[in-house]
Amino acid sequence: MNIAQVVQYIATAAWLLVIGLVLLLVTRSSRGQQVRGFSTAVVAMIVVAILLSLAGAGIVFIEPNQLAVVVSSRSSSGIFAEPLMAGIHFIFPVLDRAEYYSILRQTYTMSSTPAEGQVTGDDSIQVRTKDGQQVFIDASVIYAVTPNKAVDLYRTWGTTYEQGLVRPVSRGIIRDVASQYGVEEIVSTKRAEMEKQITDQITTQFGDNNLTLQDFVLRNIRFSDEYAKAVEQKQIAEQQAQQAAFVVESKKQEAEQARQTAQGAADSAVIAAKGAADARVVQAEAEAKALQLIADVLKQNPSLLQYQYITKLSPNVQIMLVPSNAPFILPQIQTNPAANPTVIPSPVPTTTP
Repeated sequence: MNIAQVVQYIATAAWLLVIGLVLLLVTRSSRGQQVRGFSTAVVAMIVVAILLSLAGAGIVFIEPNQLAVVVSSRSSSGIFAEPLMAGIHFIFPVLDRAEYYSILRQTYTMSSTPAEGQVTGDDSIQVRTKDGQQVFIDASVIYAVTPNKAVDLYRTWGTTYEQGLVRPVSRGIIRDVASQYGVEEIVSTKRAEMEKQITDQITTQFGDNNLTLQDFVLRNIRFSDEYAKAVEQKQIAEQQAQQAAFVVESKKQEAEQARQTAQGAADSAVIAAKGAADARVVQAEAEAKALQLIADVLKQNPSLLQYQYITKLSPNVQIMLVPSNAPFILPQIQTNPAANPTVIPSPVPTTTP
């Protein structure tokens, strides 16, 4: 409760007291009683009530979140050039009138959800996109009265700026900007760009009409039932295509894995064969060197071959016939376990002249 309201309440109480005194005055007068003193009191209370009423009407208390535009018959333009800001002010009753504006942020919502916005029922913005699809946009406009332009706002729009300016300007700009985009662009790739264009244009329009746009909120975008069904079918088809592509890719990976395995086995076989070949070459070279060494030794010691041959004979051999002119030992074997082996040279054949 502010001081202007207190004064008005006191003025109301004074008028009630005046009425009571008048009734009392009439009653006493009808009974023939003395009324001179009451008459003076009634006149005094009437004067007090009038003064209090004028004071209550002239005192203007403005809240911190308000301002007031003074409409006055004392001004040549019919309105004071500057608004009244927060505090206590005095205006002339009857001649002046204060029109109050809130300087708080105000939100105007247009939504398809009933009772969510200022208009009951579906108040979304219907837009026909550039590719012929119909979409429904829910949006909120957050704005405020520009304090130093409140007088111009009142002169232009009075107190009907919400219905006369905020609603039609916002809906028109949203519809015009959205119609420049395709439906896929609105919901995905260019939504932010569209929202920025709407914000910039509303800011300009509000500024030209003495309002300040604080924020624009693109709340929701809804498709027609037919398009929503088509989008759902498209998404299902895309998911199926992705699944098929995933299966194909899996098969490709399995085939590649099998090829890699086979290639690894082939490479391993090649490496193993090459290793075996290299080992065989080394072995052959070693054998060749060994044979060469043996040949060199035999060449230097011819009787070594006979020695080796004798040492390799069976222990059961007891008699050997060794031709005197034969390069090899020719065995003639007679088995006699009790006797020691004896080597008998074979007779040399003689030739008669």
